[in-house]
Amino acid sequence: MEETILQNIEKYVQLTTKEKDFLLTKINYRKYLKGEYLVEQGDVCYYNNFIISGCTKTFYTDKKGNEHIVLFSEADWWCSDLGSFISKSSADYNIQCIEATEVFQFNYVTREALCDKIPKLDRFFRKILEKALVTSQKRIVRNLSLSAKERYLIFCKEYPNIELRVSQYMVASYLGITKEFLSKLKKELIYEKKE
Repeated sequence: MEETILQNIEKYVQLTTKEKDFLLTKINYRKYLKGEYLVEQGDVCYYNNFIISGCTKTFYTDKKGNEHIVLFSEADWWCSDLGSFISKSSADYNIQCIEATEVFQFNYVTREALCDKIPKLDRFFRKILEKALVTSQKRIVRNLSLSAKERYLIFCKEYPNIELRVSQYMVASYLGITKEFLSKLKKELIYEKKE
């Protein structure tokens, strides 16, 4: 199981055996049940999580109780409310398990200690933060400039198997449309493929 996080890190930096062993002593393993929260909106997000297996959704709940999903995270992904994790302030987002989910996690102090002891990890965390920022910026531009159909097609490419794992209301929430509109959109796409 530890190999999964080491392989993820080694996409960006190479660690020695001694560095790997030290890293593995500093991360915690945790198992969550379907429906459990890694963090709830308004609480402080104390952990950065690497998903070993399962799936989570990151979402904001507005004052009317509407859920706005901003991210799905699957195995080999990192998830956290980064603003809360870094500043130790109230989380803007909920992170909830859609399935039973296993994670490796560490707190901010541990992450900083790891970076001091293994400076290469500072580069690793910078690279995954850059990747998260780019993904977020692309999503903002897509939501402002693309049609629902175009957003859905991109969603299908970015999350090729997620529709088998999540409900249609979650996909619709992620796309910023109603589930009825999503159903209509999918029917149109099926019709277009037949032509």
